[in-house]
Amino acid sequence: MSKNSLRVGLVATVAAISLLGAGVAPAAGQEPGSVISAQARPAGWHGMDRGSVVEYWTTDSAGNAQPASGSLFLPAGDAPATGWPIIAYDHGTSGSGMHCGGQADPELAPLPMMRAAEDRLIKRMVDAGYAVVAPDYLGLGRFDTGPHPYLEVRSEATATIDLVRAARAANGDLSRTWSVTGVSQGGHAALSTASVQASYAPELDFRGTATIDPASDVEKILPLIGPSMPKLEVFASATSFVVSILAGLRAVNPDANVDSYLTPRGKEIVDAGATQCIDELLTIGKGLAPADILARPLEGLRGPLADYMMLPTTGYRDPVFLSINVADTIVPSPLHAALVAQLGLGGVDQQVVLGNGQHGSVSPDQLAAFDGFLARINAAPPQR
Repeated sequence: MSKNSLRVGLVATVAAISLLGAGVAPAAGQEPGSVISAQARPAGWHGMDRGSVVEYWTTDSAGNAQPASGSLFLPAGDAPATGWPIIAYDHGTSGSGMHCGGQADPELAPLPMMRAAEDRLIKRMVDAGYAVVAPDYLGLGRFDTGPHPYLEVRSEATATIDLVRAARAANGDLSRTWSVTGVSQGGHAALSTASVQASYAPELDFRGTATIDPASDVEKILPLIGPSMPKLEVFASATSFVVSILAGLRAVNPDANVDSYLTPRGKEIVDAGATQCIDELLTIGKGLAPADILARPLEGLRGPLADYMMLPTTGYRDPVFLSINVADTIVPSPLHAALVAQLGLGGVDQQVVLGNGQHGSVSPDQLAAFDGFLARINAAPPQR
């Protein structure tokens, strides 16, 4: 091992322990960002010509080493002398079980239309000259590490940053200059990543964050839900997200005693949801009322939920782009407005572009603004 790679490994390990608190330091060979394997894929995989699967080591919220998977896509032609600048793409909600992420094994993941839309956005960035990495996140890829900790800020960030590290270790044509993007849950993950990248990965050259309809502030609403709430269509449509959050919180924080908030039927639903992909989860809420799932209000989980999933709204050192649809009903527009206001109060350098489409969609104007933002933050040459 070279002196430089040893230094990077030590920095990564120390940063992981510092960021995540108590936990077992990763064993030799399992340092965050270490490559397990890198496997080239044939032309046409994800609709692109130069794709690879990357398996790598990352850490969970307790600081324990965990295996994860994702994908890497390269532009056509030879890399510039400074290397390809990297964009990490964080995908939207896809479920809680193994293979649901759809990055390393797209043929096993649900909702082909959603995957196709994400692939088109990734290809747009690749065609613009960026190397793109896309993590599955913990639990959604090739490794059975338990239920995916859905919307958990710490593991979203580590899975993303450590894939950037692993991709660079696997391919010498990548620079250390990088940015992060994401849609929906991926927007939440991208902001989570941006908020800790300076301390977690100081060896990298981070430029900024671009999000589309990012999830946020859900932890402020969930404690208001309880069995006395009437049966509402809005609850039925949101049940899959609630189930995923509770399954993830239960796995990450046993002390929260999530099961004590659930009816026997609710526990069965959360148990099942912990292994299901989004297409199965979306059927869960049909015909259910809060009393069918909850034995008592979730108010007692206010603290654990905030610690688990609340986005920081200060401390972002680099620009943030938010493409927001004001008619969004999946992440209701008041939550988007609250995020913009909080980031503004936190002094964040943000660019907000509004649209009127469905959740996760981008109009031509929004897409042009997205492209322009990435070009602006990457205007300075990449760094090796």
